[in-house]
Amino acid sequence: MRSLAIANPCASSALRRSSPLCSEDPSSPPLLPISCALLQSRSGGKPGGWHFGGALRIDCASRSIRKDGSNNHIFASISDVLVEQSVENAHFPRGDMWSVHKFGGTCMGTSKRIQNVADIVLNDSSERKLVVVSAMSKVTDMMYDLVYKAQSRDDSYVSAIDNVFEKHMLAAKDLLDGEDLARFLSQLQFDISNLKAMLRAIYIAGHATESFSDFVVGHGELWSAQMLSYAIKKSGRPCSWMDTRDVLIVNPTSSNQVDPDYLESEKRLEKWFAQCPADTIIATGFIASTPQNIPTTLKRDGSDFSAAILGALVRARQVTIWTDVNGVFSADPRKVSEAVILRTLSYQEAWEMSYFGANVLHPRTIIPVMKHNIPIVIRNIFNLSAPGTMICQPPVNENGDKKSLESVVKAFATIDNLALVNVEGSGMAGVPGTASGIFGTVKDVGANVIMISQASSEHSICFAVPEKEVTAVSAALQSRFRQALDAGRLSRVEVIPDCSILAAVGQRMASTPGVSATLFDALAKAHINVRAIAQGCSEYNITVVLKQEDCVRALRAVHSRFYLSKTTLAVGIIGPGLIGGTLLDQLRDQAAHLKEKFNIDLRVMGITGLRTMVLSDIGIDLTRWREFYKEKSEAANLDKFAQHVHENHFFPNTVLVDCTADTNIASRYYDWLRKGIHVITPNKKANSGPLDQYLKLRKLQRLSYTHYFYEATVGAGLPIISTLRGLLETGDKILHIEGIFSGTLSYIFNNFKGTRSFSEVVAEAKVAGYTEPDPRDDLSGTDVARKVIILARESGLKLELSDIPVQSLVPEPLRACSSAEEFMQKLPNFDEDRTKELNDAEAAGEVVRYVGVVDMVNEKGMVELRRYKREHPFAQLSGSDNIIAFTTTRYNNQPLIVRGPGAGAEVTAGGVFSDILRLASYLGAPS
Repeated sequence: MRSLAIANPCASSALRRSSPLCSEDPSSPPLLPISCALLQSRSGGKPGGWHFGGALRIDCASRSIRKDGSNNHIFASISDVLVEQSVENAHFPRGDMWSVHKFGGTCMGTSKRIQNVADIVLNDSSERKLVVVSAMSKVTDMMYDLVYKAQSRDDSYVSAIDNVFEKHMLAAKDLLDGEDLARFLSQLQFDISNLKAMLRAIYIAGHATESFSDFVVGHGELWSAQMLSYAIKKSGRPCSWMDTRDVLIVNPTSSNQVDPDYLESEKRLEKWFAQCPADTIIATGFIASTPQNIPTTLKRDGSDFSAAILGALVRARQVTIWTDVNGVFSADPRKVSEAVILRTLSYQEAWEMSYFGANVLHPRTIIPVMKHNIPIVIRNIFNLSAPGTMICQPPVNENGDKKSLESVVKAFATIDNLALVNVEGSGMAGVPGTASGIFGTVKDVGANVIMISQASSEHSICFAVPEKEVTAVSAALQSRFRQALDAGRLSRVEVIPDCSILAAVGQRMASTPGVSATLFDALAKAHINVRAIAQGCSEYNITVVLKQEDCVRALRAVHSRFYLSKTTLAVGIIGPGLIGGTLLDQLRDQAAHLKEKFNIDLRVMGITGLRTMVLSDIGIDLTRWREFYKEKSEAANLDKFAQHVHENHFFPNTVLVDCTADTNIASRYYDWLRKGIHVITPNKKANSGPLDQYLKLRKLQRLSYTHYFYEATVGAGLPIISTLRGLLETGDKILHIEGIFSGTLSYIFNNFKGTRSFSEVVAEAKVAGYTEPDPRDDLSGTDVARKVIILARESGLKLELSDIPVQSLVPEPLRACSSAEEFMQKLPNFDEDRTKELNDAEAAGEVVRYVGVVDMVNEKGMVELRRYKREHPFAQLSGSDNIIAFTTTRYNNQPLIVRGPGAGAEVTAGGVFSDILRLASYLGAPS
């Protein structure tokens, strides 16, 4: 009989397992009722050997055990020799006939879920199937906790292991029955007894080696694999289960990483398959062995790694990773609610996303399958109708002739809790070894460098590290470069805390024009400052470092810009009165259309009036905003209101819409714009107020990506401001602007004719709602003067409101009336003067109109009554229409005329709505 020396009895198949190497009966009677806790000491003669104080003789044919004191070897029967000879002649089938499935702990969490896994395996029509399973949900943590408690001499490890037993016993009783249940429970009881003995030894020693810990933890996978194999056998499908410690051989390279030994693993797989030539194999994930047969694990995400390695070994058609999500998202769906499932990713794209924190796969999982071009598919076990995401090598011409930004940028990922370290100094330029010294020091500290950015002048190098490591890094650099800092060759070692990394990932980004520009434009428009940039020549990612508080907003902004979601605007409405209320109704009526046709999602996050306000975290239901405002309102606080609307990080872009005529609110525009809040308003007070404040406001707007739109301040919904800007931006020169800017006064003078008195027409306009509650506000001409000053300043004149002479239509004696009613009672006493003006004009074939004028030639403005011939465009108005004539160098002989309704809540709100849509267009929505 040939003797076989085993380096580590705990690691050998015979001793570490209490069931055969493989079996269609996964719980055959225990082969060796022996616990590794009985091990006493390492053999001094042979590294890795174990001394038992005697030898065990194993007869594999009869499964008998004999103790022999003559030597320290374990002997195997001649059957081992026959197995080895058969392996030499065995041929393991490899290729597309294999499909590999991996089911994680969530998928195996309960007996019902294990049965669901069995059904998926049974329904797979592949010729051969290899299924890799994790331990049941939470079991791996429970097993690690057992070891921790035992080595900490915490007696509760005994009750903790009983909980492990009970969890698996209850699952087995739900899943199995009859002889299968009895066999599994017998096996489970045997394993638990052995583990108790081992944990007792660890308890006494107060220490557990890594290999012992790995041995204990690996039992969770053994039990789940056995239960699944029973469940599949119940349906009549032959099936074997594999302890992958017999097959997968890995070389530990660090405390958190191992490298597979593919050549040795292939040999062991051939040997295993020679004894268990099954078409369906259930394999344990996460666990493996070293070349010395010492149990180990594949570390983080080890089950995925197991599946990838086994997929490569069998040259599978595909590896399917089953999880609890529908696939890989274009961004973290917890941060970007509109994130979409990606149908395909290249290996490199998935690799980059994993590195930057996306919940895809660990980068090392991709390496084994990538070598053989085997696709990985991420699918949801709880939603079998979802196709999932395929990670594969894309065709050379993946997008045909169309290579848009959407097809190039696939997704976005973020890493939080980072700090940026900036090493800077003129003495760094051209000095060999500076970068080496910096990163050598960081390496000695043991810190992980996430990203590096170096100026081409070598004047500065900055890099990102986890925030918990930055103190040690900074201290080490200060010490290492103390002499250079003291001599001034280095100016500083600066730490910038509270940072995040945002990465855009996609194939061939660097070779596609416009990607970087679009990315940084989206960040700028969201008012986000970038601290550092890195783009590798691999073309797979663009990385930026920014403040952590801006991270979610930045993620949403870039995600929205690159086709993957709606252009979302967080809107705050100030002044839910006539104009504001009408605007809210218009938003309500158009919301669905804007989402469907233009991908614009307008979320009204708050509404505030003078006394009360209402706030929402997700957006107010505009179908019942009036009820919501009435029932849920709180005391108005404009600072709190603006902060709430702006600091909701789920919406990268914020706009406050001021529908009031309040000077106090207009005075806040500058601060809002400075904070990155867009402002839209029909309120004329800001643009017609003090000149220095106006100039300060416009300068801020020009220097930032924050928008300030005020089309409705002149002419309500008419395109007056945009027309004027268009003329100026195309190089035309404004000579003269003249217009009827007041809908109220337009109505009055359009109807003041014949035998009608002036006071009668004013009263009629008041009843019809064309005037303010006090008609003197209209008749004073101040409103027209504000529109004139706005146009004058837009045209380049630096005038104050007081520079505009205004002809008031309020008789001097009536300006001191205590009420509007008193004013209206006394107004007929002054009709005679107005009637004379009207009669004189009619006698000359003319009409009287109240107009505002911007005279660019003489650099002045005015508001006054003027007479026009009946054929003049100003004489052709009806109702409350406005009309504005632009006389320019291009439109000199024939002025450019803009005419239409210039007053009323509907048209004014419509003008504001138009500005909101223009803002959405600037932020990335289709125009």
